[in-house]
Amino acid sequence: MAAADVAGVAAMLARAFDDDPLTNWFFPSARRRAPGLRTYFRLQVEQDYLPHGEVVMTAGRTGAAIWAPPGKPFLTGWPALRSVLPVAPFIVGPGLRRVLEILPRVAELHPKEPHWYLATLGVEPVLQGKGLGSALLAGVLARCDDDGVPAYLESSKERNLAFYGRHGFTVGEVVQPRGGPKLWTMRREPRPPH
Repeated sequence: MAAADVAGVAAMLARAFDDDPLTNWFFPSARRRAPGLRTYFRLQVEQDYLPHGEVVMTAGRTGAAIWAPPGKPFLTGWPALRSVLPVAPFIVGPGLRRVLEILPRVAELHPKEPHWYLATLGVEPVLQGKGLGSALLAGVLARCDDDGVPAYLESSKERNLAFYGRHGFTVGEVVQPRGGPKLWTMRREPRPPH
């Protein structure tokens, strides 16, 4: 992925996550949600994962998987808060408080041993269910198997649990912030060579 792809991928991810329960809870204003999500995903890709992780996308930017490789530090504390600040104008009021409540809990549950972390997986809504998400996962999951390293993610859509389950992920912890939607942690152990 090149820097020129960032804006298009961020816009696609904003559309893919528009119906996500957690993003709707963070961005309660429908008017502010789309620009807030575009800003969030642009910063996520541009500043944190493109330079230090692995961003896989489909031709035409119709889907993307954003991965952190083993050894990449997980943002916690001030760096995590600083990464959210540009999005703050879009999540004013209860949304900002909600983000600040859940970030420490998510950080606490993050595995400590080396692993691949799937930060974001999204596909253009009209193309979901056509195999693009599976294709986006395949390369890194094969590397996990080859290297004997687990993979980890959080999902805030219950319907995605079965999709990730087909790829070997199992549910770990369930986080439900006060008054908010559930968030499932999922882990995939490396598969032995065939």
